[in-house]
Amino acid sequence: MSYPLVRDLAADGIPVTVTCRVLKIARQPYYRWLANPVTDTELDEAYRANALFDAHKDDPEFGYRYLLDEARDAGEPMAARTAWRICSTNGWWSAFGKKRDKNGKKPGPPVHDDLCAVTDEKGRTRHEFKADAANELWIGDITEHWTGEGKLYVCAFKDVFSNRIVGYSIDSRMKSRLAVAALNNAAARRGDVAGCVVHTDRGSQFRSRKFVRALGRHEMVGSMGRVGAAGDNAAMESFFSLLQKNVLDRRAWATREDLRIAIVTWIERTYHRRRRQDGLGRLTPIEFETIMTTPATQAA
Repeated sequence: MSYPLVRDLAADGIPVTVTCRVLKIARQPYYRWLANPVTDTELDEAYRANALFDAHKDDPEFGYRYLLDEARDAGEPMAARTAWRICSTNGWWSAFGKKRDKNGKKPGPPVHDDLCAVTDEKGRTRHEFKADAANELWIGDITEHWTGEGKLYVCAFKDVFSNRIVGYSIDSRMKSRLAVAALNNAAARRGDVAGCVVHTDRGSQFRSRKFVRALGRHEMVGSMGRVGAAGDNAAMESFFSLLQKNVLDRRAWATREDLRIAIVTWIERTYHRRRRQDGLGRLTPIEFETIMTTPATQAA
């Protein structure tokens, strides 16, 4: 923009009329800019861009339509075309929607060290999911399933000590708040969770600032596995496999609410209280915790 140049030259004694004539710009728009250097339109644009940027940082896998919803929730409504223009100008694309090369965008870096990896004498790395007490090690993951109304997403955290699902969240959108809600639910249920290691994959929900802040708020320790290695979180995959077989694939689900009720019922009534597990000495998760945990420290 030439207006700052006109202002600076005027301060050096060069008349505005002369500068505007040389630069071939009108004087009246310059004086309007001088009275209000940042226009209301530009200020609105900046606020909207900030809201879209914050949403993009929290959920980099979503495109501009989802970012538009988040900006609207943050108090910055705008037209879809405006959101697209701002995101396009700044390169805020979905991590999955646009490929940057023939192999697509690389997964994001881990925000935590891998605390469950062990190396044997031959230098081979494997994962050990073992805990000697409740609230020592949790593992978490997200799964999805189609209904007649669209996808339903489930984020769950399992205590490795008893295989109990200590917290979960179910939503129609796979955003960082899905993981945060599940973690908060688990922490509220279990009470004293300070120092508990929470192991997940490198999904953007678990790498988001909101989730990292939630871990810090509960004084928990994050841990992340390798990219594209399902075996690094095999203990959680086994639970979702059971959920898939016993609930998700049993029939077609017309509504998200029908599937949500079925998932909650199966977890709380069947998995926790009726499904005996060999790894727990043929006890259910609830029975195992009741026997192995003193009454003073039993979780609700």
